[in-house]
Amino acid sequence: MEKASRSFLSKSLKKALQITLGAFLVLALIALVLITRVDRSPIETQDFYRETFERLENTPWQGSEGDFWLAGWGIANVTPDHPVELVGYKPRGLYEFVQDSSYVKAITLTNGKTRIAWLNFELLIVHPALAKAVEKGIADAGITPDQLIFTGTHTHSGMGGYMPGPLGEMAFGGFDQSIVDLLVGESISALQTAISSQDTVSLTFRKVDAGKYVANRFIQNGPIDPFVRQLIFTKKDGKKATFYTYSAHATSLNSKFMGLSGDYPKYLNRALEAREYDFALFAAGTVGSHRPLAPGNTPEKILEYSASLDSAIWLRMSQFATLKNPRIAYSRLEMSLREPHLRISDDLRIRPWLFNYLLGETNPHLDITQIGNLLMIASSGELSGVFYEEWERLAKQHNLQLIVTTFNGGYIGYITPDELYDEHFHEVREMNWFGPGNGTYFDNLIRHTIEKAN
Repeated sequence: MEKASRSFLSKSLKKALQITLGAFLVLALIALVLITRVDRSPIETQDFYRETFERLENTPWQGSEGDFWLAGWGIANVTPDHPVELVGYKPRGLYEFVQDSSYVKAITLTNGKTRIAWLNFELLIVHPALAKAVEKGIADAGITPDQLIFTGTHTHSGMGGYMPGPLGEMAFGGFDQSIVDLLVGESISALQTAISSQDTVSLTFRKVDAGKYVANRFIQNGPIDPFVRQLIFTKKDGKKATFYTYSAHATSLNSKFMGLSGDYPKYLNRALEAREYDFALFAAGTVGSHRPLAPGNTPEKILEYSASLDSAIWLRMSQFATLKNPRIAYSRLEMSLREPHLRISDDLRIRPWLFNYLLGETNPHLDITQIGNLLMIASSGELSGVFYEEWERLAKQHNLQLIVTTFNGGYIGYITPDELYDEHFHEVREMNWFGPGNGTYFDNLIRHTIEKAN
């Protein structure tokens, strides 16, 4: 009996060990298939780095010099007729009420020979799938600007429904063809209004120090980009529009807030339009690493914050310049990137095939536009404003003003200083998708673009 019992225990132990070993091997195989190490080889030695800089040197700029400036602007309501998913922070479900209606805004500018157009959405990002749908829609409608530039307000309380793929479904409101159709149709409407309202304008660039209202998200008293930068269009009848940027994330409202809202950019637009402008378009600037210094996270406190920003814009002008030369030059730089590096620890990342399956198309590129002596660069990377001071210093050496925007119809995550890469911050761990070295990469690209402008 005792011998039989020992034999039974031995068989049971052997079977348990076999099961354990089998499970270990399965897990090891899964890990091998799904996970690999972070590539920390110097970025300057990579093929993609050399390819992109060669492309920058060889991609031609197009455009013309005219005799005058013509501009127009338009707006269209894109608020759904039913609640949809909120996008920003984390999955929150359907919005429960409309705090603010959502809009698409358009500005067109021509010198009589070359026309550029900006489309601006009150959304978290402009996903490549949405950008493609809008481009096709406006082309089918017979609207053919020489350059179309996408921008977003980056509100974290905006609607979803325009992001396909597994991650889009899990975290970003999924994909709803009716929402995309709405955004496309109203983009066409806003552009048609902008074109039909074109008139002779004067152009001015204005820069305002609003550093009291933004902070570095990671480093206490760390470097920031403190400026509101404006391109101002003034028609002969005195009507004015402004395209402007600021570096504070549109994260003023509480993450538990369940209303559809444009956050502080919406209220700042309203304040500017109530005081001086007939039309105000907020394009998110270099918002990486930057947070708003709002006095609270309720709509009432966001109104207060926006009023303070409006007062700063009104009273604290740092620089003003008229763009007299009606010259437009533009280019688009297609970017190559390092393999995806969505990390799960300091030195481990998911494999590129899994990243590509989850995220889908990222459409990395720079849209480059020169208007007189104003250089505008629109990025697919969510750039940190801590780079801006040096970029602006370099631009000044080349007699250029500089405006940098993000969310240009591509999205490749955050671009932050490389020295932060191993810090345990959300922006540099979960959202730095193509590091390490991406900070240096983009910094050098922007610098070379400034030097290439003429």
